[in-house]
Amino acid sequence: MKYALLSDLHSNLHALDACLAHAQTQGVERVAILGDLVSYGASPAEVVARCQTLQQEGVIVLRGNHEELVQTYNISNAKTNNTPSLGSLTAQWTHDQLSAAQRLWLATLPLTSQADHMLLVHASADAPERWRYVEDERTAALSLDAACAHPDVRYVFGGHVHHQSLYYRGTGRQLMAFKPTAGVPIPTPIHRQWIATIGSVGQPRDGNPRAMYAVFDSTHAKLTFHRVAYDHLAAAGAVRKAGLPEFFAQRLETGQ
Repeated sequence: MKYALLSDLHSNLHALDACLAHAQTQGVERVAILGDLVSYGASPAEVVARCQTLQQEGVIVLRGNHEELVQTYNISNAKTNNTPSLGSLTAQWTHDQLSAAQRLWLATLPLTSQADHMLLVHASADAPERWRYVEDERTAALSLDAACAHPDVRYVFGGHVHHQSLYYRGTGRQLMAFKPTAGVPIPTPIHRQWIATIGSVGQPRDGNPRAMYAVFDSTHAKLTFHRVAYDHLAAAGAVRKAGLPEFFAQRLETGQ
């Protein structure tokens, strides 16, 4: 089966629609959305509504740290905190755009899902609720070890870090990093253990504004990372029209 793996949508409906359309051209049979549906972008209610519909159609939807942030954030936090996080800069606005029913739905999403020898998670599998970043061999190993303690799991796919990476366990215990090339299928044989971060649909941060997602073919054991061009200037314009911080519009324009 071919799975489209999407993460970190960040209220960017333009990018989400482009990635879903691209996935259809790849013969994808099932979609998984690995958290951070909201924050930063201009269309949180629309993105959540789209994901609710997709879930009803059988799409896997997980909870990310920004789903929690919009539940708990209070505007007074920003006033008393001298160094607010990037997420907190849009959290109150995002909270106010969502209906109570949408916020409840976000709060009840699962942290992980398991299918076809995969563990799907937003952050790290060793402590999903602590939102640790999988950003090097050490943190990747912690996540992979926790996931593969379950004998049926050979692949761990997550998001959270906004870049695309792949690690595998060779003949020893040490992880090896593999640098993916967009659009090029990577053999991922099941006799090894694999962990990947699939990048961000709605807010790339590697200097390239094209959206990120990946396709995993469980039948042929191949993983393909994709970059998808979309109308990022329109997405940036929507951020400005919403009155959100200029930084978030510029980030969409430059991919930084």
